[in-house]
Amino acid sequence: MNRISNLLKRKWIKWSLIGVAAVIAFFVILYFSIYWGAFGKLPTKEELSSIKQEQATQVLDKNGKLIGKYYIFDRQPLKFNDFPKHLIDALIATEDVRFFEHDGVDNVSLVRVFVKNIILQDKSAGGGSTITLQLAKNLFGRKDYAMFSMLINKFKEAIIAKRLEDIYSKNDILTMYFNTVPFSDNTYGIESAAQKFFNKTTSELTTTEAATLVGTLKANNYFNPRLNIQRSQDRRNVVLNQMVKYGYLAEDSLDMLQNEKLVLNYRSFNHDLGLAPYFREQVKKELSAILDSIKNPEGEPYDLYKDGLIVHTTLDSDMQKLAEEAMKEHLSQLQIDFEKSYGNNAPWETNERIIETAMKNLPKYKAYKEAGLSEKQIQDSLAKKRPIELFGWKGDTIKTVTLKDSLQHYLKFLNTGMLAIEPKTGAIQAYIGGIDYRFFKYDHVSQSERQVGSTFKPFVYTAAIENGMKPCTYFSLAEVTYKNYDDWTPTNSGTTEEDPYINYTLEKALSHSVNTIAVKVLDKVGIPKVHEQVKKLGIAKELPNQPSLALGVAEINLRQLTGAYASYLNEGKAVKPYAITKIEDRHGNIIASFKPKVVMEEAYSNYTREVMLEIMKSTVNSGTAARLRSTYNLKNDIAGKTGTTQNNKDGWFVGLTPNLVTVTWVGNDNHSIGFKTTAMGQGANSALPIFAKFYQKLNGESNYNSITNAKFKTPSPQVLEDLNCEPEKRDGFFKRLFGRKKKTKRFK
Repeated sequence: MNRISNLLKRKWIKWSLIGVAAVIAFFVILYFSIYWGAFGKLPTKEELSSIKQEQATQVLDKNGKLIGKYYIFDRQPLKFNDFPKHLIDALIATEDVRFFEHDGVDNVSLVRVFVKNIILQDKSAGGGSTITLQLAKNLFGRKDYAMFSMLINKFKEAIIAKRLEDIYSKNDILTMYFNTVPFSDNTYGIESAAQKFFNKTTSELTTTEAATLVGTLKANNYFNPRLNIQRSQDRRNVVLNQMVKYGYLAEDSLDMLQNEKLVLNYRSFNHDLGLAPYFREQVKKELSAILDSIKNPEGEPYDLYKDGLIVHTTLDSDMQKLAEEAMKEHLSQLQIDFEKSYGNNAPWETNERIIETAMKNLPKYKAYKEAGLSEKQIQDSLAKKRPIELFGWKGDTIKTVTLKDSLQHYLKFLNTGMLAIEPKTGAIQAYIGGIDYRFFKYDHVSQSERQVGSTFKPFVYTAAIENGMKPCTYFSLAEVTYKNYDDWTPTNSGTTEEDPYINYTLEKALSHSVNTIAVKVLDKVGIPKVHEQVKKLGIAKELPNQPSLALGVAEINLRQLTGAYASYLNEGKAVKPYAITKIEDRHGNIIASFKPKVVMEEAYSNYTREVMLEIMKSTVNSGTAARLRSTYNLKNDIAGKTGTTQNNKDGWFVGLTPNLVTVTWVGNDNHSIGFKTTAMGQGANSALPIFAKFYQKLNGESNYNSITNAKFKTPSPQVLEDLNCEPEKRDGFFKRLFGRKKKTKRFK
């Protein structure tokens, strides 16, 4: 006792003990101040027992395949039984080998870390963090407390970890961990990571794939397999070694697994990338409107980005993939031909008016203008070079260019829109809003309105037949000048002069898209009746009240046009294309469901429908769309209509098969830039090939036999009889002798 007393009299020992006591007191006081909420309220056991994590909304196709997500944190939850054993083994062996022995804080590991890491300076000792501690961090994050932040956060996590261990089983903790842990590329949860890096579900992960993903947890950016596959593979092999070391993997399989090449099947769910980005964006817009009127059980609005909703859509992801492939194959080649046709006189290079107008519409230009900069200051700012990523069909590039250079680069690109729907329901099967969503955000299916050209003519002919005109009515090819419309004289496309004494039936006139006759048919039936007919087809917008209406000067949305054409396959009833079938909450409860929006009123009789369908079959078999047979060798039952607008600005094709309606459009986003020639810009050359290549691909897939092998029903005997006439006839001698080549009249 005296000896201890003597030792305490020594100052250095006395002060050392006081220092140790102070440190211990500091830690104790800090711990309990954290425990009692001095640095922010800690979650209680009751709150922890009902953890609700933010979850991504999943977008599924018609067959339940994941096609996209809306999220702040990319997370999809799974149940414990969804995790393969080798995934759990990889995690335990690498991150927390004593997981099943500790109560959330591994004191043995902490002692090891203290001795090896701090005293012996052995950095290989690890950090002593357990899976439960990591879960606490994943669930509640960390805050910056200025002083002692790391210590405070560690204490908070330790307290939460112990509470989690008191509430949940080890399996539950593993489940929560896998559902919340951050992987590479802003991906949260193992299911999202498996889908993103390997395009498969978690349950399908192989041992090496599971080890790869677990390996990224050490530093998810540094070991990101997308950025550095070799580094990720090396880290994967470390995980495999750990599995062998702790008895989770047989040693004799190690060499084989470590020599296995790491192969990714990367599938980004970034909204700008991946399958059907324009469709997913449109679905998001529709969801935002729908969710405004739906409340969750707590009476609050659902959050599209956090509440883990499951959105079922009509899209066929396999068909969408084929459609996108067809579009890219055609547009990439058409772009080459388009640029070559202009040579050195390309309007995006030489037409200053077009360039200047486009420049003034740029958001950057408008921002400078609103900021009060002079024109010279604006031009100087826009003339500064900067690195810009530029789209190209052969691959994107980053170049240091001015904003004007970038503008001119994008002005040259042709764009597209394509929609394929079920004719009886309007269910959208494939949806392409443009050539690349990353660079061209404008959606040519749902947002755009363009002149529809000759695709409007069937509506004129439908109105005529519905109002009593016989299919074998003949009209002359001769041009007519309409005095009451500024002496307007519609002409037919083509370079050869036509015989004005030749007369075509309605079938030949429409199948060969004859402009002069389309206007004459409109004149005969009357503009008001055509307006009325089009309105019955679900196109509600105000249409031009002039004879050029017959030639498609009206600007109509592609989505509405597709729904109107569906009527020829749906007993005369138009449909409204729709995308969402039902919405479920995170637990699978249906919170909203949607039925097809069919316009119930028949727009015209079945007789008219059958006549029009026969005429549009002729368009494919012997008319303006005949290259579907001759060039693309399609044997399917197809009806259709090509369309080309004034100055070759827009090319269209409508393809009708018994169980699918497909509409394609091609043109330049800038209305001042059209095709150089009609031969290139006509719908049969610019838009039809997308449909043709699409159907070639469908024909190669047996699971689409119900579409590709479908046959049109034989029309009624009356329809066949009424169409049984010579397609053309020539005026007799006296009519030719006393008739005039060009006539002048007033339009009704």
